[in-house]
Amino acid sequence: MPTAVREYDARLDSKGRFTVRSSGYDYYHVSEMEDGVIILEPRVLTAPFSVSANTLKMMDTAVQSIREGKVSAALDLSEFE
Repeated sequence: MPTAVREYDARLDSKGRFTVRSSGYDYYHVSEMEDGVIILEPRVLTAPFSVSANTLKMMDTAVQSIREGKVSAALDLSEFE
């Protein structure tokens, strides 16, 4: 089991919250166990994946090709059923 870097007692405030002191993170994933143990795992939220301008252009070209009927023969995927 890992060694604790810091230990302290915390109590809930009137709204049922407690404070994590000197935290290096803004977000945590909380797991409440059946035996009353609460586990906080830090989370770093990032911006969602964005699609590049080049990829969007390629998608537009593909959709235009489909609309114009420039498509390949259908694939037979029956062997995967």
